[in-house]
Amino acid sequence: MNPYSPPTRPTPPARPWWKTTPAALGMIVLVALIGALHFPLGFLALIVAIVLLWVLPPWRWFARLGASFGAFILLAIGAGLGGQLDDTGKDKPQQVATESRTASPKASPSKKPERKAPDYIGEQLDEAEGKARGAGYTVGHHDASAENRAIVARSGWLVCFQQADHDDSRRLIDFAAVKEGETCPKKDGAEIPWPTMPELRGKTWQVAVVTLTGIGVDEDAIKAEAHYVNDDLPDGAYDSWRVCTQDPAEGEDITADVTLELTHPKAGCSTDGSYLGDKDHDGRPNYRDSTDDRNTTSGGGGSDSSSSGGSSSATGGSSSTGGSSTTGGSSSTGGSSTGGSSSTGGSTGGGGPTAHPGSFCAPAGATGVTTAGTPMVCGPGSDGRNRWHAA
Repeated sequence: MNPYSPPTRPTPPARPWWKTTPAALGMIVLVALIGALHFPLGFLALIVAIVLLWVLPPWRWFARLGASFGAFILLAIGAGLGGQLDDTGKDKPQQVATESRTASPKASPSKKPERKAPDYIGEQLDEAEGKARGAGYTVGHHDASAENRAIVARSGWLVCFQQADHDDSRRLIDFAAVKEGETCPKKDGAEIPWPTMPELRGKTWQVAVVTLTGIGVDEDAIKAEAHYVNDDLPDGAYDSWRVCTQDPAEGEDITADVTLELTHPKAGCSTDGSYLGDKDHDGRPNYRDSTDDRNTTSGGGGSDSSSSGGSSSATGGSSSTGGSSTTGGSSSTGGSSTGGSSSTGGSTGGGGPTAHPGSFCAPAGATGVTTAGTPMVCGPGSDGRNRWHAA
């Protein structure tokens, strides 16, 4: 050995390839490639790569720090170019949407079906609305007829139709109603089928009511009134009384109350006026007067006389009597007597036969007078037969 030659250094052993700089750089590039294909897997590869960069290559600390930062940047670039960042942001919403779409069919069987609304048809509108609100409905109403009238007093309307519905948060029900006494139309918004007034004149009250209710008129809407001003209906006992006038007239629509003017069968329907005869002016018509409307006065000596047919006087024993019969008391003055007289025969002073108003007579055109002296004439009455009435 040459003593003057420098000593030779021993050759360092070769490093494994995974500890070389090219291997470290390749690992960083691999992180970027994996991140471009699958970001979560690329993120795990980044963590492994950073650990290996700080362990394997013989680099200084700042080189290792720079390589670690560079690996992170390359991972982000690779993931962005591969679209993994956008996909990652959408993964959860897509999953939720998929689960929602999958869960919808499962949820539908558990949803409770909508309950059928109670039937309020035929009830008063205010009562129906109160019950519907109590059942949880939001209510509305309108006129069921084609007239589109405003509903003010709901207690006077009846429900004809109802329509139930619901929105996102409420259950709704709408009522179509008509006024009490009216007939419901065939469908909501159609014309009301009003009944037509029949001819009722001459019929009894009982028959008239049956006829009207038979065509759909409410019995409470049928009103009775006395035909004559000075006559009154008996309380609830006028079934046999007859109709003289009617409102509405025959053939007109019955859109409201029906008014029938009645008269007693003995009185008949007169065309001469609106008053019945009341000869003694006691406030009762002739047919209801038990005294037959004869004028009554009080005579002397406690006797009753009516319509005296003569006169008497007593002066110096003489007397004069013009009556045909004597009734009542007598008086004596100077031997003479006088008595009252009465006339109850079939004639009075040449004025014709005695006539009783409303009774049958013949022939038509005949004249007569009542016991009170009222002229009468024989003519057709309301029933077509000849009866006595005022001349």
